[in-house]
Amino acid sequence: MGSRYWELTVAVPPDASEGLTNFVWELGALGVVEEENSSERAQLRAFFPDVAERSAIVKSIDVYLGALQSLGFARAGAPVVAAVADEDWAQAWRAHFAPMAIGHRLLVAPPWETPPDADGRLVLTLEPGRAFGTGQHGTTAGCLELLETIVERARPARAIDLGTGSGILAIAAARLGVPMILAIDSDPDAIAAATANVERNGLARRVTCEVGDAAIVAAAAAPLVLANLLAAAHRALAPSYARLVAAGGTLVAGGCLDGEADDVTAVLAGQGFQRQTARSIDGWTTLAYEHAPLHDRA
Repeated sequence: MGSRYWELTVAVPPDASEGLTNFVWELGALGVVEEENSSERAQLRAFFPDVAERSAIVKSIDVYLGALQSLGFARAGAPVVAAVADEDWAQAWRAHFAPMAIGHRLLVAPPWETPPDADGRLVLTLEPGRAFGTGQHGTTAGCLELLETIVERARPARAIDLGTGSGILAIAAARLGVPMILAIDSDPDAIAAATANVERNGLARRVTCEVGDAAIVAAAAAPLVLANLLAAAHRALAPSYARLVAAGGTLVAGGCLDGEADDVTAVLAGQGFQRQTARSIDGWTTLAYEHAPLHDRA
């Protein structure tokens, strides 16, 4: 049986690594790590599912690197792809996943390095496996920061986490005090990772993980919906958000590049969502909206 995952490795000038990292996430990477060798050259390792089009992704990155070169950045190398074994994936994450404090109250930590004293923070113990979500990417960190403030203010009784990945947002919501959370993802591997993480944090009675399509998931409207997806997904799922977010409830939408935030806001406004606040981290904007259904307005 062949590998279900493959790895793309590309050398990149250090001052261009952040932009390329964001671009690789947009192309559908499940995980990205940055390494530096003895010559101080940055190297990105990005992991993709086997169904991702290798040739199209490599071509897109080649074009991106060419554009950087035209702007004066030195081209450090060409992308290289290879199959990746599950143990290689796990080892890559272990080498780059260290405990991280986020917001005022949260601490994300791997199970092999959970600190005995968290300085009063709520610990989220995460083994990401093949699922996205460790808190180290700007999209996840932004969602966690907004989630923390929203739960403190609104005290929602239920939440839905669409595209849960590793389960990090659902686990954080439970740790912060949300009594019941439904975590949905279309990828069975992600749900397996999320379920294991929920159990690892002792939250199986409060967080339910299910394989499902966010566009058609049958769930009662909740006062809080979390969606750490990409901008295109937010535009496509806007009608579903209107169905899943209760009137007066909050939608947290992560995964938008800074330049995409206004467009996503315009689309969601057509479904009755009013922008409340935003958080930008490393070029990625996370947005919080209040759902004010159009038919409920005077």
